[in-house]
Amino acid sequence: MMYVMNVIWSFCLIFVFLLFYAEAQAGELSERLAHFPEWEKLTSVRPAIGDLVYPNWMMGSWQVKSTLIDLVAPLAPDIVTPGFEGNREYLNKPISFDVRFIQETTPHSGLKIIPRTSNKSAVVADRAFNGLNLARSYLGNTVLSVKVDPNSPNRQITFLRGERQLVSIVTARATETTPDGKFITTELFQQLFKGGGRPYFNTVESTTAYRKLNQLNPTIEADQVTAIYLSPQDPNYFAALSRPVALYRYHLEFFGNSH
Repeated sequence: MMYVMNVIWSFCLIFVFLLFYAEAQAGELSERLAHFPEWEKLTSVRPAIGDLVYPNWMMGSWQVKSTLIDLVAPLAPDIVTPGFEGNREYLNKPISFDVRFIQETTPHSGLKIIPRTSNKSAVVADRAFNGLNLARSYLGNTVLSVKVDPNSPNRQITFLRGERQLVSIVTARATETTPDGKFITTELFQQLFKGGGRPYFNTVESTTAYRKLNQLNPTIEADQVTAIYLSPQDPNYFAALSRPVALYRYHLEFFGNSH
């Protein structure tokens, strides 16, 4: 059970595609990444409603190489999250998986592609496809399926063998576009792991800066930091307050044809 929990923490903390477009205060997300690991919980985010429209240059199918380059437990040794020490084994070891970004689908249907009457097609993540490939890159056949709520892009469930589930619910998001062309996103979401014992809750923030490269391989690179905050159900919640209890920093590379 503990091994499964540790690996689940790894895959669910790496790459997040469920984002809503909401402009952050100018430069705040850039400054946040620049000041890693001195973080506190974001306040200038908006409720998660709808889906994120990504830049057109992210359209298409990609192979992503994700490398954990740093991990910090700011409140250790007093507070350390489950799986933190186990995740050290992934340090500087690239993990590869396939993802894709597609034209926006009809709201709530999850199937039909919307015909566009303008040249500005909406590019969104194929969340179920991406989530399944990411999960299986860590857990293999332990992952049965990944489903996105047809009535809301903000709720995703990963179904695991042994009647276990990881439920992720997006609560708030923001984005920022920098003068040098970076597209930065941040997301806050609640996670619930069910099955095999008492349910486990936490709060996660993922902040990612995407940048299109002029060279062909890789075509896109990204700097990503995932922060873990305790949920109110945790006995150490008031000791941690708004500070993260774990921080993971990744370097992402996107390879493939974007058209």
